Amino acid sequence: MSTQTQIPSYSVGLKELQDNLGSMLPKEALAVFEADANKLKETHKSILKLKEGDKAPNFSLSNAMGQSVSLKSLLEQGKIVLTFYRGTWCPYCNLQLNQYQQVLEDIKSLGANLVAISPQTPDESLNIQEKNDLQFEVLSDNGNIVAQQFTTVFKNDAAPLEAMTSLGIDFDSHYGDDSKELPVPAVFIIEPDFTISFAKAIDGDYRNRVEASEIINALKN
Repeated sequence: MSTQTQIPSYSVGLKELQDNLGSMLPKEALAVFEADANKLKETHKSILKLKEGDKAPNFSLSNAMGQSVSLKSLLEQGKIVLTFYRGTWCPYCNLQLNQYQQVLEDIKSLGANLVAISPQTPDESLNIQEKNDLQFEVLSDNGNIVAQQFTTVFKNDAAPLEAMTSLGIDFDSHYGDDSKELPVPAVFIIEPDFTISFAKAIDGDYRNRVEASEIINALKN
């Protein structure tokens, strides 16, 4: 089945985003974030906890409306494209989810639904859903209980947190705990029988994300 949507390029969007951030943010903050991203890339070499052919564990999480949603119930409707992201405050997450929204109809036409998971509270899930006009489930994984079964979870360093605070971003207000832990972004395609047919994380650098075109191609194959 051919897709009709013009599939957006994350790499192109990333360059535009970084150009914008470069003109908006103080050089000191940009230097901290750059060092943090590079450190994470060097630190996290083996990211995925589950790979192609593995069985995904069932889970139940709250959606943006506070309703409990299970993986089992989602899979009853078809395949699931599952993406783990960091939070509403993360511009790279907003770019990624916005681009995935742009190809949502293509994903659905290929027999799948899209679900995004972060450790944020349901209120913050609703915020990112409304901010990007997302028409798919955005689930809250308090404490990264589900995320750590799929991808690497790490504690955010003090330096980027201090830089965020200097920019007026209250990191802890987005989450239901003060662990300061985040998932390394990753994408999985889960078949109705819970088998993982696609699993990918680019690397530990949170700026790098799976292209929408890769998801579409994986669903076609």
